[in-house]
Amino acid sequence: MKVALDQEWVELIMLAKQMGLTMEEVREFLFKAQVRTEKITG
Repeated sequence: MKVALDQEWVELIMLAKQMGLTMEEVREFLFKAQVRTEKITG
């Protein structure tokens, strides 16, 4: 089964990897961004 990946997300993850970020750091950033967004939008 093939899954289509969003090319923009792939590029962002690759860039984060090139910058030396770990997957855990990326997850933490995305989680914090989601929490901030939820606080703003209620």
